[in-house]
Amino acid sequence: MDAAVLHRRTTMHDECVPPKLVDRLLALGHTEVVRGLALTEDGDWFCARAWARLLAGRGALAEALEVLAPYVDTGWWTATAEAARLLDAGGRGEEAIALVRPFAPNGERSALPELALLLARHGQGEEAYELLLPHVTDWLIAEALVEVGVGLGRGEEVAALLEARLAPGNSCPRCGSPECGQPYREPSNAVNLLASVREKQGRTDEAIAVLRSYGPIVVNNRDPLADLLARHDRIDELRAYAGTPEAVRQLAELLEERGDVAGAVDAYREHMDEDRWHTSYLLAELLARHGRGAEAIDVVRALDSAEDWVVDQLCKLFAAEGRAEEGLAHLDALKARRGREEWELYRLRGPLLAACGRLDEVVAQALAHPEGRTPYALEGLAHLLIDAGRPEEAVALLDTDRLDHRWTLGPVLVELGRVEEAVTLLRTPRPQTPPPEPVGYSDCPPF
Repeated sequence: MDAAVLHRRTTMHDECVPPKLVDRLLALGHTEVVRGLALTEDGDWFCARAWARLLAGRGALAEALEVLAPYVDTGWWTATAEAARLLDAGGRGEEAIALVRPFAPNGERSALPELALLLARHGQGEEAYELLLPHVTDWLIAEALVEVGVGLGRGEEVAALLEARLAPGNSCPRCGSPECGQPYREPSNAVNLLASVREKQGRTDEAIAVLRSYGPIVVNNRDPLADLLARHDRIDELRAYAGTPEAVRQLAELLEERGDVAGAVDAYREHMDEDRWHTSYLLAELLARHGRGAEAIDVVRALDSAEDWVVDQLCKLFAAEGRAEEGLAHLDALKARRGREEWELYRLRGPLLAACGRLDEVVAQALAHPEGRTPYALEGLAHLLIDAGRPEEAVALLDTDRLDHRWTLGPVLVELGRVEEAVTLLRTPRPQTPPPEPVGYSDCPPF
């Protein structure tokens, strides 16, 4: 095994069985296949990880660690971290610490918080705190510093460090100047972390004040202030805040969870003017979830847009409501209005025609389209055939270039019981293409 190869395969999900398919193989009872791949000489990481977790869950921790040992021996951090987690969960925390410790000073960024949290869980919090303290400007490590520091009762020290990072006059981490006026901070999540310290200390009002004063940093479409208000059931304040599209969504989600669907609908409608496109999409999804598909269609139709993601949602709603013919008519009207129909919109005809019982027509028309035999088009057709219960035809369609279609073809072959064939396909290396010849500089086209 080679750490660089394992990292590439795992990152790209290439030349290996991807994790979701590993789970499916186990669910279908193909445990020996997963075990064999876990133990294969060149390694199949997702199989090894799943098999080791399965063994550990059965109480066979020593055997699980033996599975991971060849991967760990390559010096690959991902495997080491997994082995450490199994050791820790199995009550062997000191061994987990010893396994992780060599990676922390050697440039493996995620190893430092991993080690620190392990140390803190096993009564060595002060050492963990000292390890993290010099790295407060790194957002990932600063998250661990907050957890460790508050756990030690040193929340005020951590808060002071973060407040110092938020003080006016700090140099911009991008240009180095304290006067550029840019709102860049190191760590970038300093505001959210300062609020987290106050919340962990039980000082919710202060946490809210922090986020209101500095302005929360929205991460992954989540507004930290809205999340905080929702966690503490302060729904009136959340309703009054709702100042960002993310906050509106979180308010609506909270109301829906409470069974107040009407209130969730009203929350979206009241803020429609602030972010019409995104809010309309979310409102339509909400209505459809609660059996109000006709209203959802009206919401999306009101956008009067030919953007492919809008038309995509509208066509799905038409199909779900048993109104596929109306969806086709909508596509016809768009084509007439625009004088053309790009593949992004043409492809939406497939599910609608299939819903009308015209799947063979879909396949014939799509294959005749100028883009109909491109990899993305063929895979779309294959999924339609699979959904219609015709997987053998999907396989035949994708067999034209198996390597290009491996991620779609592999799962279909598994479902057809052709497991070894699927595994061989997914693990087949791509042909090595030579790098392009270097070209000299030119200031004349083609550049």
